[in-house]
Amino acid sequence: MKRFHCVIIAFLILTIFNSQAQDITEQLYETYEKYKEPTLGKRRIKHADIQPLLEKFRRNPKFTVNNVGTSIGGKSLSLVSIGSGETDVFLWSQMHGDEPTATQAIFDILNFLDSPDFQEEKEAMLSNLTIHFLPMLNPDGAELFQRRNLLGIDINRDALRLQSPEGKTLKRVRDSLEADFGFNLHDQSTYYNAERTEKPATISYLAPAFNYEKDINEVRGNAMKIIVFMNNVLQKYAPGQVGRYNDAFEPRAFGDNIQKWGTSTILIESGGYPEDPEKQQIRKLNYVSILSAIYTIAKENFKEIDITEYEKIPENDRMLFDLKIVGATYNLMGDSYILDLGINQVEVDYEDHDNFWYSSRIWDQGDLSTYYGYETLDAAGHEIIPAKVYGQTVSTMAEAKKLDAKKLLSEGYGYLKVSDIPLKQLNSPIPLHLVGDNFKAPDLRLQPGINPTFFLRKDGKYTFAVINGFLIELASENITIPNAMIFRK
Repeated sequence: MKRFHCVIIAFLILTIFNSQAQDITEQLYETYEKYKEPTLGKRRIKHADIQPLLEKFRRNPKFTVNNVGTSIGGKSLSLVSIGSGETDVFLWSQMHGDEPTATQAIFDILNFLDSPDFQEEKEAMLSNLTIHFLPMLNPDGAELFQRRNLLGIDINRDALRLQSPEGKTLKRVRDSLEADFGFNLHDQSTYYNAERTEKPATISYLAPAFNYEKDINEVRGNAMKIIVFMNNVLQKYAPGQVGRYNDAFEPRAFGDNIQKWGTSTILIESGGYPEDPEKQQIRKLNYVSILSAIYTIAKENFKEIDITEYEKIPENDRMLFDLKIVGATYNLMGDSYILDLGINQVEVDYEDHDNFWYSSRIWDQGDLSTYYGYETLDAAGHEIIPAKVYGQTVSTMAEAKKLDAKKLLSEGYGYLKVSDIPLKQLNSPIPLHLVGDNFKAPDLRLQPGINPTFFLRKDGKYTFAVINGFLIELASENITIPNAMIFRK
């Protein structure tokens, strides 16, 4: 009977806790736009973009902002701290320069902490915790929108040798704080999905192992409990879109070592979300889930969470394409075959790394029945037809833009000759490829690696075009794609 009463009491505690946590989570979600940092509206943010924000918090007496290091390229690394509690929470972002989603969310969180709202909740956070943020650990990589630093190494594999100044800074800050909790904030490929589902792994978590045996001590166990809590938060806003990384021990990685050094470490990876190329919805989910987690750390309610729930989070899988075409008929050397096509719309940065365009590729083909797509077309009964070159040549880009692209596509044309294509023009602004005067349409030989450009025809009629990997329904009123390609020869 005594054991039964203990179970009932524990259940009641969890019920009250979940209700309280849900209340703040819903309020955070509903009020997010009030705190979203408006100057960071796209992924390709740089060191210069965050300096005015850091200076604003440096002048604010609520915060302490210290220069804690310098990158190889001479860019400052700053630590922003707030709170007076004995428990230290340390968050660092953009260890990989092309993974900026959480950097944006950090500044949203700082705006929230600076606001006059949520006084009761913030009092709980800031009186029990001291919260430290190190945004953009790899500013040189961010400048080039690349994963590695200027030394050409992955900082996240430098925890033992400590050859990068950025890695040395991270180790020194963690050690000086003796942080109780750490949030290791990353982006992952948008092609990860929650295991055996078509849903993208919008957010993935890991409580890194601290040894090859993958033992669970109190430090790692606390990280697991907080991940269970964060997963429960996200299920309301991205149901089924949470994944869990494989926890194989990586002795060179910072997450694994920081866990070993005594900081309960939560790895958060921002993946994909439908129709969110700049990851702004995922940024919001970072904001809500991280703040909710900080609140539960402050209240210490996470201690009551059942650790076994961690293993129930689906593992990450990598079985997603941007576009999946199913069951199309492909004619090759006089015979017909049924193929699925997996197509990815690959980003290519402009020279200044401020923006990007697409150069898509066929990623895989054949039987892709175990894969999924952000967009999927059942092409049964459709024949794959090569795109044609339009017979007339136009002189300029301006003339090309005046043509009726929908009419040309409906007749099977995917290439348009333009006499004068400016050298600075890297891609086509219309939904046809722009080509030089002497261009001849290539034979359509489908294989991974080629640019996906073809038509789908059914009962003698063109129904769909695939131009640079983007699907166009030819019956649609509005026919646009982000860009097509330029082939000058």
